[in-house]
Amino acid sequence: MNEYLKFIRFLKPHSGILGLAVVFMALSSLFDWVSIAMIVPVVDKVFNKGTIIFPVKMPPAIDSIVRSINAVPQLELLNYLMIVIPILFLFKGIFNFLYSYYMSDIGQLCVRDIRSRLYEKIQSLSLEYFTRKRAGELISRITNDVKVVENALSYGTTDLFYQSFLVIAFSITIFFIHWKLALISFLLVPLLIFPIVKVGKILRKISKTSQEKMADINSLLIETISGVRIVKAFNMENGEIKKFQAHNQRYYKLSMKAIKRTLLLGPATELLGVIFAVLILAWVGKDVIAGKISFGVFMLFLGSLFSLIRPIKKLSQVNSLNQQAMAANNRIYEILDCIPTVVEKAQSRSLTGFNRNILFDHVWFNHGDVPVLHDITLEIKKGQIIAIVGPSGAGKTTLVDLIPRFYDPCEGRILIDGEDIKEFSLSSLRRHIGIVTQETILFNETIKMNIAYGKTDASDEEIEEAAKKAYAHDFIKRFPQGYDTVIGDRGMKMSGGERQRIAIARAILKNPPILILDEATSQLDTQSERIVQDALNKLVEGRTVFVIAHRLSTIRSAHRIIVVESGNIVESGMHDELLNKNGLYKSLYMNQRIQ
Repeated sequence: MNEYLKFIRFLKPHSGILGLAVVFMALSSLFDWVSIAMIVPVVDKVFNKGTIIFPVKMPPAIDSIVRSINAVPQLELLNYLMIVIPILFLFKGIFNFLYSYYMSDIGQLCVRDIRSRLYEKIQSLSLEYFTRKRAGELISRITNDVKVVENALSYGTTDLFYQSFLVIAFSITIFFIHWKLALISFLLVPLLIFPIVKVGKILRKISKTSQEKMADINSLLIETISGVRIVKAFNMENGEIKKFQAHNQRYYKLSMKAIKRTLLLGPATELLGVIFAVLILAWVGKDVIAGKISFGVFMLFLGSLFSLIRPIKKLSQVNSLNQQAMAANNRIYEILDCIPTVVEKAQSRSLTGFNRNILFDHVWFNHGDVPVLHDITLEIKKGQIIAIVGPSGAGKTTLVDLIPRFYDPCEGRILIDGEDIKEFSLSSLRRHIGIVTQETILFNETIKMNIAYGKTDASDEEIEEAAKKAYAHDFIKRFPQGYDTVIGDRGMKMSGGERQRIAIARAILKNPPILILDEATSQLDTQSERIVQDALNKLVEGRTVFVIAHRLSTIRSAHRIIVVESGNIVESGMHDELLNKNGLYKSLYMNQRIQ
């Protein structure tokens, strides 16, 4: 029940529209019932020239209407019905359109809200969360899972209300006409509900698995499309096609498994209803022959009974939809209920400047249960260039990722000008930090937008000046649209060196006092590296810089070199000083020279 309440919580902001839609549903179902009730005067008065006879005493209001109809001459009643029936169906159509429109609107509004909430939540989560989740899985939650929830909220909720109104209307009708049979009908309802509940539980399990399989498909698509160059370089097209087909086939089998059970449920409930209706036909048919009930009233009873089958069948499908939606809903709430590991304090302050130093004070950090950094104590003064070197997996990137609070230390503190960085708002802290990584992230936007990313109010002159300092202006102008060129997904229209210079221009435009360069030239050829290195030299002027370097020849001018091994600082000093120590740094340096 709690899960269902969490599910329908998405409807709460739109309760006004929902209330209006429910009113229109009630009116539409009323006209639906009235259109069947027209059987009585048409059959008994117009065609049989008889009298409407109910087997029991009806309520005064209905009894008065029946006597009035019985008093109207046959031809006159036919003329009335020729006018009334089209009007009834007109109103029924109007109300049907209105409730369908508003329920569709609610469905789309809920989809909009859920997707926005999911995206906002994903953006608020810490970097650590994304090391545990695949991009395709997160995309599947926003697309596929939300679509499943939309079907239940829109179509499922519509049928839940509308078909329930019909069940109530037709149940009241058969109860007034023949209360004994109505009572028996209600006692047989559990026979119809049991298979609905049983199949619903199965569908929920199948749906959860199928949604996970769709996440696998999305992950595979993202990996192979973004890595298409590697796929083609290693002739793995056929291998990836087979892998995709295997995932696709598993999803197909699960989908058909769910469809088969859903489709079997309808005929099963319908068959039970028909068997009962046949028994009713034999029972009440005797009363018609004996003249205890008019043929038109009998037709209304039978029509109402058969009309109960359709809404009960629809309600069984609503349960199937809801069970599938519950599985999707749980996956959605797994994200919405996730608590970021890096959070701002309630009374966080704005970092207004950087004047003296950055201090790592006995910092420890683990990735889950895996120790990464051990008791790091390090002071970096303003204006210093600090190079961080060491073997792969030593903890270099994790060390600098603690500065903008992508992660928080498990123990210890990081201070800027003597203040713990946890005291500052994340936005003000990160405003003071610029990052250029070995994997250049660009967006499928114009060059201008990519350079101005994070500073959207920058003027064209500022953007162009930043590009010139990054040695990017000349190659940008060679594009037909210049700075308005859309660079494609992840900047595919550019070379690696060009993409890196755009990233450097972006950092120059941001103009941060603290700069992190994470192996910014490691993937470039010699010529591109030289150009990018010149751009980096422009970028580091007057800033406090952390350089993670793969090529040790590029960090000779650093004020200090920190050597990290297995999460520990094992050496610290200038280039020549470290070479004279004959330690790990010299070993790394000599290995690169030999290569």
